[in-house]
Amino acid sequence: MPTVRQRAEALGAYAGWYLFAILPLDWASALGGWLARTIGRHLKANDVARRSLHLTFPEMTEDEITIIAAEVWDNLGRVVGEFPHLQQIVEQRLEIIGAEHVEAMRTDGKPGILITAHFGGWELSGSIAKHLGLPVHVVYRASNNPWVENLVLKGRGIAAEGFIAKGAKGARKALTVLKAGGHLGMLVDQKMNDGISVPFMGRDAMTAPGVAHFALKFHCPVVPGRIERLPHSRFRVIFEPALALPSSGDSGRDAREMMGTINQIIERWVRERPGQWLWLHRRWPKEPSA
Repeated sequence: MPTVRQRAEALGAYAGWYLFAILPLDWASALGGWLARTIGRHLKANDVARRSLHLTFPEMTEDEITIIAAEVWDNLGRVVGEFPHLQQIVEQRLEIIGAEHVEAMRTDGKPGILITAHFGGWELSGSIAKHLGLPVHVVYRASNNPWVENLVLKGRGIAAEGFIAKGAKGARKALTVLKAGGHLGMLVDQKMNDGISVPFMGRDAMTAPGVAHFALKFHCPVVPGRIERLPHSRFRVIFEPALALPSSGDSGRDAREMMGTINQIIERWVRERPGQWLWLHRRWPKEPSA
């Protein structure tokens, strides 16, 4: 049975959803950004973000860190505000670069994996793949609140061939999809406590190796893509060439090498536009508590 707290969370989530849904896209985005900027700077997660930014960019001043932290909250709020409007964004507000890399995956007769990070408009990733003719099964972290989970899946309902919640059961389902020649969409930048230690932004970070294990098992292409936020709820989507797969014969070594390459790609994205990455979680294992 849902708890009182879960009921309250769900009530707030549904109220927010319907408010943003009835507003025009630009208004919903602006309101979401304003709310997140206003509230976020008072939360403990803001301290986590500021510490991580200081450690990553020691040359930055306090004022520069404050500006980037505000951009992070603004982007997150806009992602939430835009959530009921994903289809409109995909149909009207995208600039796509590197679509040929997705087309190659669509026609090569192999399974494949699209990867991205919590960067810019990450919630658009499944919808964009479908728009380009490549339906994907999106691997995601399920909410602990079943009512909120239903709302999230409703919002993403147009975006994917299917949804696979992370975990042992989800891993088996992902293997089944790839074995059948299907495609996965994966966010690969979050901390995984029982993952492998791989450098990221100059520090070791516990990293989920699942995408490397899948790719090496099926010898399938892995295509990175980022979704950069532009003014007025517009986005530039940039797909990069498929990654070269290591082939040393040592599966553990190859997985670590591949995840190192992926972390370097995400690091490049983040250093170019630090305000568009989600700095609000403890990505590194030795960060002080908030």
